[in-house]
Amino acid sequence: MTIRCKAAVLRTIGAPRPYARSKPLSIEEVDLAAPKPVELLVRIAGAGLCHSDLSVINGDRPRPVPLALGHEGSGEVVEVGAAIDDVRPGDHVVFQFSAACGRCRRCVEGRPQVCERARVAKSAGGLMAGGSRISALNGEHIDHHSGLSCMAQYAVVDRGSVVVIDQSMPLADAAVFGCAVMTGVGAVVNTARIRPGDTVAIIGLGGVGLSGVLGARLAGAETIIAIDLEHSKLEVALSVGATHALCARDADCIEQVRDLTRGGVDYAFELGGSVDAMKMGYAIIQYGGTLVAAGLPALSATFNVNQCDLVGQEKSIRGSYMGSCVPIRDIPRFIRLYQEGRLPVDRLIDGHIGYDDLNAGFDKLQDARAIRQILTPNASPAAA
Repeated sequence: MTIRCKAAVLRTIGAPRPYARSKPLSIEEVDLAAPKPVELLVRIAGAGLCHSDLSVINGDRPRPVPLALGHEGSGEVVEVGAAIDDVRPGDHVVFQFSAACGRCRRCVEGRPQVCERARVAKSAGGLMAGGSRISALNGEHIDHHSGLSCMAQYAVVDRGSVVVIDQSMPLADAAVFGCAVMTGVGAVVNTARIRPGDTVAIIGLGGVGLSGVLGARLAGAETIIAIDLEHSKLEVALSVGATHALCARDADCIEQVRDLTRGGVDYAFELGGSVDAMKMGYAIIQYGGTLVAAGLPALSATFNVNQCDLVGQEKSIRGSYMGSCVPIRDIPRFIRLYQEGRLPVDRLIDGHIGYDDLNAGFDKLQDARAIRQILTPNASPAAA
């Protein structure tokens, strides 16, 4: 049976600022086809506004349009496909923005975050069973965003896109575990596997970067240097566990890091999707240090490195996608840590918004006036 609901549909890439005026996202009634046997229908509780969404809106990482936006979300299962027996209606779930098939080479080697089948389906704007389940009321095809499109009242998604969570967790706020927390904390504890006593620099303090600060504190880093262009974000970083905060605008920022760490950090994390941040990260790691990049820049961005320096100082550069997480293992684990007070990700949530404030919300994100806003598409305007 087809479901009709509201969704945030992107029809224009690179619209002029402010978005509150140009409205690149239109709130439209769309039709959702019934889930196939390996899919679920989910009523959305929360969807986070993330820089990865913004990079599609502003054209840094363009996608074919029309596109129903949203890749970080949570909700309640309404219907399950006939082939699914381990998820039930009423279950609370967090989405992972790269579905896992469980059978490809990457999945079977324990790296579901880079599932080969999911990559192909996402690139085509569809789900792994083939095609899109979203259409405009006139029948026009609309692509899925990262196999989710969760800035909607309902979403049809692959079984491999959901992780069942503890129902005591506030469901709308759980959305941040599907991207910001998984990517930032995961980059620190999974990709880098930092140890107690390590020195760490986190460059770029959005939701992912501040989650990286929380992860470094959780893992026992001795020195956690937070770096960003905005002083307001530096203050937040200090409040959630950074030991030092430096402004990237300072001409001597690199020297300040070296002075604080007697030559450089063991690990630098680029979590903002900036080539300049990559350059800084490489410059501040010490002999034998590692630069981990988890931020997604514009598609045209390149980063150059001196090969002699790379080899002679035995430095490492690593990419981290979805924090190298196994979501079915890590999302419940991170939620438990939050519930124990050891991973206070609620400090990163600015508040809940409705559809009327969605375009303006991306202005706030672009202007560094917000860290994580949560769209609650099924809440009444007053409640949102």
